[in-house]
Amino acid sequence: PTCHTGSISCFGDEETVDLSVLANLEKTIFERQQAGASDKSYTASLFAAGLPRMAQKVGEEGVEVALAATTDPAKLPEESADLIYHLLVLLRACGFGLRDVLNVLAARTKKSGIRD
Repeated sequence: PTCHTGSISCFGDEETVDLSVLANLEKTIFERQQAGASDKSYTASLFAAGLPRMAQKVGEEGVEVALAATTDPAKLPEESADLIYHLLVLLRACGFGLRDVLNVLAARTKKSGIRD
């Protein structure tokens, strides 16, 4: 941060991002996991298909993100959203959540000797 308020900038031109979208998505994923076979959603179908299918979807979406970045950057946000969704499903299936990932990132930031 360069501003006395802890913000990146003192000029107030930063875009505000509502991260509650991710928390709400995680909650929905958890609820659909708990509902099991009675839920006919795409999310529930991923849980029914198991870890190999979930991992495959994360891989596919990762490739689509890379391709969008190099061939059609306008699609990058949409493909990134797909990747984040599938990653959250996989994390939940493995007993983890976004908080676990954020904790790792925070720990890495604290011990980094390189300015990011």
